[in-house]
Amino acid sequence: MKEEAEPLDFLPGCRGIEHIGLTVPDLDQSVAFFSSVFGWEKIYELGPFVSDDSWAERQLAVPPGTVMERLAFMRCANGANLELFQYSTPDQARTPPANSDVGGHHLAFYVDDFDAALASLYRHGVDVLGTPVVRDQGPSGGQTWIYFRTPWGLTCELVSFPAGKAYERSSDRLLWQPQPL
Repeated sequence: MKEEAEPLDFLPGCRGIEHIGLTVPDLDQSVAFFSSVFGWEKIYELGPFVSDDSWAERQLAVPPGTVMERLAFMRCANGANLELFQYSTPDQARTPPANSDVGGHHLAFYVDDFDAALASLYRHGVDVLGTPVVRDQGPSGGQTWIYFRTPWGLTCELVSFPAGKAYERSSDRLLWQPQPL
């Protein structure tokens, strides 16, 4: 008799990423950057939040004495929302981690027209790193990307693959992709 597999215990009802939260040094500067460069809209803002007990430490895993000065939610076109936090705390690290550091990260933004988007970054004076990487082989074949940094040092990426990626031709499982606006 064949033994039945145990059912997997995935998170029930999980439908996707609703928002990505980032701590920034200056909320106004960050909202202005994402609004002017990407056209995103600030939907609402909250704060400040001051906790006299250990609530912030317990709920948010931040050091004692941390104050969440403000937070803002932004609508990001056809993708996850962005939640931006501005904290003040003793001994706050002010340098973003490198991509190679544990906790290192980047945000990747899909664009329909890579060349037009890259030209727009240059027009806005954005710090673009290196030159575009064009993948013509391997699973990512068909993809073009480049990294850039926000004014406060957050690493981001432009990515485009308008004809799809090479892996899609032999896979029945696809990565999420943005839908046309």
